[in-house]
Amino acid sequence: MTATAPAPSTARALATAFLPRLALVLAALLAALFTAASPATAHAALTASDPTDGAVVATAPAQVSLSFSEQVAMGDDSIRVLDPQGRRVDTGELRDMCSGNTVRYGTALHSGLPHGTYTVAWQAVSADSHPISGAFTFSIGAPSATEVSLPTTRAGGGPVGIAYGIARYAAYAGFTVLVGGAAFILLCWRRGAAERPLQKLVVRAWVTLTAATLAMLVLRAPYTGSGRFADAFDLDGLKEVLETRTGASLVSRLLLLGAAALFVAVLFGVYARRLQDTGTEEDTAKDTDDLTFGLAIGGAVVSGGIAATWALSEHASTGIQPGLAMPADILHMLAVATWLGGISALLVALHKASGIERSAVRRFSRVAFVSVVVLAITGVYQAWRQTGSWSALTGTEYGRLLLLKVALVAVLLGVAHMSRKWTARLAEAPATAEKPDAMVGAQVPAGDDVSRETHPDASGTSGASDASDVSRETAPATVPADPERAAQLARQRAALDNAREKRVRDADPDRAGLRRSVLVEAAIAVVLLAVTTLLTSTEPGRTVEQEAARGSTATAVPDRAVKITLPFDTGGSNGKGSVRLELDPGRVGANTLHLWADSGDGQHFDLPEIKVAFTLPAKDIGPLPVVPDQASPGHWTASGVQLPLAGEWRIDVTVRTSDIDQTTVQKTVKIG
Repeated sequence: MTATAPAPSTARALATAFLPRLALVLAALLAALFTAASPATAHAALTASDPTDGAVVATAPAQVSLSFSEQVAMGDDSIRVLDPQGRRVDTGELRDMCSGNTVRYGTALHSGLPHGTYTVAWQAVSADSHPISGAFTFSIGAPSATEVSLPTTRAGGGPVGIAYGIARYAAYAGFTVLVGGAAFILLCWRRGAAERPLQKLVVRAWVTLTAATLAMLVLRAPYTGSGRFADAFDLDGLKEVLETRTGASLVSRLLLLGAAALFVAVLFGVYARRLQDTGTEEDTAKDTDDLTFGLAIGGAVVSGGIAATWALSEHASTGIQPGLAMPADILHMLAVATWLGGISALLVALHKASGIERSAVRRFSRVAFVSVVVLAITGVYQAWRQTGSWSALTGTEYGRLLLLKVALVAVLLGVAHMSRKWTARLAEAPATAEKPDAMVGAQVPAGDDVSRETHPDASGTSGASDASDVSRETAPATVPADPERAAQLARQRAALDNAREKRVRDADPDRAGLRRSVLVEAAIAVVLLAVTTLLTSTEPGRTVEQEAARGSTATAVPDRAVKITLPFDTGGSNGKGSVRLELDPGRVGANTLHLWADSGDGQHFDLPEIKVAFTLPAKDIGPLPVVPDQASPGHWTASGVQLPLAGEWRIDVTVRTSDIDQTTVQKTVKIG
């Protein structure tokens, strides 16, 4: 039965009615994600804690609080405080202490905690969807031995992290082949819509992307939480994931994949049947212009929407200039998919399809060139945005991966240049080799020709029986009754088909050369996608450098005292210890200064002399000397410490442990 495709006017009407509704659905799915994307620093970092890491406090604190460089997602079990025996001493209730630009969370502690060393383990999800974690210790009264060991594995690691990473790679690969394969058909080779190998490629890419997205949605809770596969079936955890921006992105992607399934059905259904009813390539272009236009616009909208689900929930949505970075990221992903996915489709067409037109190969060459230009522009912008300096490009893991990606792209461009040479040779091939529709390798020898070549005696009398068998094998009317004979004929037919296919390939050296170069391109593209996947889960170089700079700076929490610990070593006997400094309230104006000195064994250190100086280098203020009074053994205090301006103040603490042993330690804190 022959299916009749709708008339051009009907196709245009369908496209006109379908596209506005699709655009509205896409806008509704992604509106919440766009509004939720706010400037932040990719990968949140712990900037301060109370108590600080390694601090020794005189009395048990009422709570433990953590400050972060950007907004994070935390739950009731995100902060755990353990005593020296490993028992939890926090209440398990998360306190949201955020105020303005200050991102701070805490948890209350039980009262009456004994002296000893306590461990704080925390875990959160940063704004770019990646889990972060850490741990530190503080002591009450004096340090003690503890049975708690600090975790050595980072959040998002382990078997669940590996499975999530595989699903992430499969999602990128599926998206690339799905978008690139469809673009190759619509922009370069419309007849490819009726080719089974290309249909299988695109459909399998859709299945891969859908399955990978479902896997990421199910694994999201254990990936950012416990790290146990069993928690993938926890409905409460899945509900919490759906309330996050990443969960909303994954659900939106699944809904958009439903629209993509409709697109694929039309492409390989109505569109493919119309192509089969047309004659030459020119007739195909005339009869399918309207439907091609509708599919191209609809496919672009759906592809852009799927790409946006990455841009709105990962690196592009955080950091500097998110309003520009997200559209650039969408264009970058679409350019990569059109180029690399198109290479995959071209490779399949050269290997499996029956006669791809030379003009289609030339069109893909032009499409690939435009894609590479877009990729280069958006890639340079993203590289600057995520690294920000030459040192970050060479001195961070993100920068080194980025350089590896650039090198792979350069190699890929070199191989692509060779492919363009083969394409040019195909274009210069004699017209007689192209036949009416100018197909690459379209001349297929008859079965009898292959039989005569593979059986030298086929032209003689002795070979007549075999040739007759082959002829009867190809005729559907005669089927041998003997199963063994039928199997033998099936093997002969398969051998003849393989020989015929090999002869077609070998008969066109230009096509064979292009096929080999495209195969190399596809292999490099697989590695390139793997590096890209690693980049999406690696902390950007700009953030790493900012954290390194922040490592020597203690961030003051508004309306809370600045608390820092400074280890020292004067070099003499019993010259090692630490100074705990507290500046209250830690703001511009008058402050009260407290100093506690502890020896290496955690006992109070009654120093002969201790002095403090405050300097504001940015304003050339200071040093402002402060000589505190001793309030008790190992404790000094000074009131009315005036800090006239806001900024990053350097605090120098000079410690003398004997008549000749003295040292100065310093740290920078932000005031105001």
